[in-house]
Amino acid sequence: MIDTDAPVTIRGIAAGGDGVGSLDDGRTVFVPRAATGDRVRLRNVRLHARFARADIASVEEAGADRVVPPCPHYITDRCGGCQLMHLSPSAQRAVKSRIAGDAIRRIAKLDIVDPPVVAAATELGYRTKITFTMQQGRLGYHPINEPTVVFDVRDCLLADPGLRGLHHAVQSARQHLPSDDARVVLRVDHELGLHVIVESDSDGRDVWTGGQALHTELVRAGIVATIWWQPKDGGARTVAGSSESRRAIVFEQVHPAMGQLVRNAALDALGDVAGMQTWDLYAGIGDTTRDLVARGATVASVERDGHAVRLAESLGPSGPRRIAGLVEDQLRTLPKPVAIITNPPRTGMAPRAVDAMLHSGAARIAYISCDPATLARDVAKVVGRYTLSSMQVFDQFPQTAHMECVVLLERK
Repeated sequence: MIDTDAPVTIRGIAAGGDGVGSLDDGRTVFVPRAATGDRVRLRNVRLHARFARADIASVEEAGADRVVPPCPHYITDRCGGCQLMHLSPSAQRAVKSRIAGDAIRRIAKLDIVDPPVVAAATELGYRTKITFTMQQGRLGYHPINEPTVVFDVRDCLLADPGLRGLHHAVQSARQHLPSDDARVVLRVDHELGLHVIVESDSDGRDVWTGGQALHTELVRAGIVATIWWQPKDGGARTVAGSSESRRAIVFEQVHPAMGQLVRNAALDALGDVAGMQTWDLYAGIGDTTRDLVARGATVASVERDGHAVRLAESLGPSGPRRIAGLVEDQLRTLPKPVAIITNPPRTGMAPRAVDAMLHSGAARIAYISCDPATLARDVAKVVGRYTLSSMQVFDQFPQTAHMECVVLLERK
């Protein structure tokens, strides 16, 4: 019989941000909002064959890393948007360093030390994009581990100051939004323009008629924003305001300053690329391609989002070869590279893409990743021919368990 009322000591933090302890039968238990060194009592214990999950009923003794979270939603509503706000900034960075290092050791089977972490300039107010869910008139986030529930968000401390003002105005005018089955994306673009993108999540909803009324209400509140509507399985279109900036509907880093630091680190890792053929994979709107060209490289880039490729072409320069399509379908059509930068989504590179990269003959590969586990999986596939020469972690998303990693792979 397991005594689930017995206090548990948290010995570390797992990938995803949960604290890790042990029940009295030796079973590992994962506990959100726990800090290393905490001694906690548990509630809502869910037993599985080899592990358990539980919530904190009370903190009997706080670990040294625990701090008071600045956001009231974090505790009161158990907001799932942040996972590490109860830890000090230095503790958050230490957790990310260990998680990244452990992924490479465990999955790629490489004996490395935990990598250094580059801190963000600010712990709050950095996000240039936030996404809310509409549910029964509520505009908000999901509580942790409750994806079917939505609570009203009064203020998101991670949001850029301009986005916070837009959020407050949209909250006041939410009667013009779809009442349910929609996501509401707020963005500030590179020119500080504001955008509201309403995305349908319902097969039966193909029209939203409240865009102009929402725009009018925002103007009355002193907010100038472009309103977009994106039906399910359809393209986004402007319904009110200016439609000039298509950057609002393509992928961009939500923490631009740190995103540039990450790109610079990857470019610096490649060394001198002047006059060399390079690949820019998962190229987005071409920021890395432009930086490679500025360093004298000849660039072939691949990006699946046609909107992003067209925007990259309009932003220039005109020299690079830009291809719209899946990376795994295009690599064998490209000229042999000397150097590669790859920046795949969280799921990592498709197996065929990794294989093509492995056989490309490139001397150096800079791999940018937002998931240490899929990064380690892909590194494991190439270590027969490449050496992992360096690794850095960037605290691109403070208060959350997410991070960016840059590794340099050099041909043996």
